[in-house]
Amino acid sequence: MTLKLKPLKPYAILYAPRVSAGSHTLLHEYVGNLHNHSIYSDGHGSHDKIALAAIRAGLDFIVVTDHNVWVDGMDGYRFLGKKRVLLLTGEEIHDQVRDPQKNHLLVFEAREELAPRAADPQVLINEVKRAGGLSFIAHPVDPEAPLFGESDLSWVDWDVSGFTGFEIWNFMSEFKSHLSSLPTALLLAYSPKRSAQGPFPEVLERWDQLLASGKRVVAIGGADAHAAPYRRGPLKRIILPYEFLYRAVNTHVLTRNALIGDVNHDRRLLFHSISRGRCFVGFDLPAATHGFRFSAQGADDQVIMGDSIPARNGVTLQIKSPRRAEIHLIHNGERLRRWKDRDTAVFTVHAPGAYRVEVHIDFEGRRCGWIYSNPIYVT
Repeated sequence: MTLKLKPLKPYAILYAPRVSAGSHTLLHEYVGNLHNHSIYSDGHGSHDKIALAAIRAGLDFIVVTDHNVWVDGMDGYRFLGKKRVLLLTGEEIHDQVRDPQKNHLLVFEAREELAPRAADPQVLINEVKRAGGLSFIAHPVDPEAPLFGESDLSWVDWDVSGFTGFEIWNFMSEFKSHLSSLPTALLLAYSPKRSAQGPFPEVLERWDQLLASGKRVVAIGGADAHAAPYRRGPLKRIILPYEFLYRAVNTHVLTRNALIGDVNHDRRLLFHSISRGRCFVGFDLPAATHGFRFSAQGADDQVIMGDSIPARNGVTLQIKSPRRAEIHLIHNGERLRRWKDRDTAVFTVHAPGAYRVEVHIDFEGRRCGWIYSNPIYVT
């Protein structure tokens, strides 16, 4: 099903993108959320309401991914005074006939309805690629919450290939995993930040296994936002409001050029960088992750996360954290080095493989994940 609705009419504003120095050129950093649901599936907000929440949370772009429906005609910039957000539409596709439900796939930039292909995940992934789109396995681990009738929605068909990447951190899935009792659920409904610790270890392990095997798998993070109302007796609450989620787990995208306010130009720029892995997952609730950088210096070149560099004569990896924290360097799934209470780290490597970074900080009385980079591939 394809729906066409006219977006809000844009008007000219003055806007300066956030910019910081990269490894060998000026990089523009844009923050967005790639997994959201509206009233056209099981979300509880309109596209304009979602855009407004994104602007108030300080996002640069937002992607609405309704279940098994591509809602055409909504893409465009939305404005609030001199602030703006680029709203784009994708889709979350799964086989609705399958029982129990499994294998949810986030689809971006296919720009056509592909839900009829959902019965076979490999066929669906192939069709996304044919249409020029990107495909990400949504919430690879998504445990059940039987107390609230929520089933396990994990991905199970791991023999597929050709997908762009993983959603390594899904805020809703992690929230669900803590709903073990009614008192706990009520506590988290009023203080959802207590549920956030980081990606599921099983997801990171699966990702690392694929990276170590030589595959390129891009990591993203998302809210899986629904903003569902909840009522029990006198208690009434919106569970995980849009604006709260847009201040939590986001995807930060690094681009060589700036967004210019043209929808087609800007969407191509953002998704090109995402497809290359020039992005990182940031948990922006404890502290802003803007400004994190992971780069590499080789004999003849400098690169950033998502890129490749030859191991000839060694490669110096450079890490910059927005604040002092615990920095981990991971090589093919094994922790190679850890630095405590540091905001920079430098390390020279010679072995080929995928190198990625995790940054951990203290939040709500515990150590939690803060930043997860995409890999630099040393060849």
